[in-house]
Amino acid sequence: MSTPALVAHPHTPFRRVVVVGVALAAVLSVILLAFLWPTVTSSVKALPIAIAAPAEQADQLAGALEERSPGAFDVTTVADRATAVDLIETRQAYGAIVLGSDPEVMTASAASPLVAQVLTGFAPALAAQLNAAAAAQGIALPAPLIVTVTDVVPLASTDARGLGLASSSFPLVLGGMIGGIAVSLAIVGVWRRVTATLIYSAVGGLAITGILQGWFGALQGDYFVNAAAVALTILGIAGTIVGCVSLFGRPGIAVGPVLFLFIANPISAAAQPVEFLTAPWGAIGQWFPPGAAATLLRELSYFPRADTLFPWLVLAGWAVLELLLSTLGHYRDRGAATQAALAAAE
Repeated sequence: MSTPALVAHPHTPFRRVVVVGVALAAVLSVILLAFLWPTVTSSVKALPIAIAAPAEQADQLAGALEERSPGAFDVTTVADRATAVDLIETRQAYGAIVLGSDPEVMTASAASPLVAQVLTGFAPALAAQLNAAAAAQGIALPAPLIVTVTDVVPLASTDARGLGLASSSFPLVLGGMIGGIAVSLAIVGVWRRVTATLIYSAVGGLAITGILQGWFGALQGDYFVNAAAVALTILGIAGTIVGCVSLFGRPGIAVGPVLFLFIANPISAAAQPVEFLTAPWGAIGQWFPPGAAATLLRELSYFPRADTLFPWLVLAGWAVLELLLSTLGHYRDRGAATQAALAAAE
């Protein structure tokens, strides 16, 4: 019997091996930076708060806050407690300090548990300062002043730490990406893909809101309005991927991970205030679906008096972008098909 000849299989050149290894390490480093950089570099910066006090007292307190934490707070002086509450409920301020016979620190844990914790820490120091000032002026107080802390807009008991609301952003991003990629790979035809994306977004919005609101209690307010916000978020992410695939072909699938997972999600400010992120990334993040959705769902759940026009417009804009990209892709395909038919007829 003859021995079968051994077939030599070419090996990958070591140069390519080195290049691939280094390139993958670079990609891993970029991914790590994308997810950790916003958290590692976050700090309290220009947080809007109100001070309800006479102008002179308010200026003194604002100066003391600036000396204690330079650049940390953006102070607005108001005439009374009711005005301060109004600023908090419309999301123009994260909290307030009220001076007078009944000094008070007001927080809004629904806006940010982190900021509420920071403001709550002011109460003991403020009480000590007020009592020391009274003693220096020779004012005999019947009892030491106590600064009360009031949570003006608290989190619901079903999500007392706000973890459900803060954690809902990533599943929406992932869900939108999975839907967009699956539709692009499984369905042929631009308008059929658009239709499938619309159906997926609508049904997904109802289902996810049912889980977040009805099961976990992470969302509050009107179920159908919340579902519309979730559906628009999914549509903005999935639809953009579908539109890019319609226009650029299979390479358009890469838009999802790069744009939404590595760029938009880390700067969405879903788990911390926009002001905590290094400027201008916090503001930029609000122009993408993850950031707009995080802000909108928080305001729909806890701040019905807040102005929600901007996040609604952002989400609607990304949905319109899908239609635009898909339309361009449709006419590009028709033009290519027409040219091919003419070429075949010659």
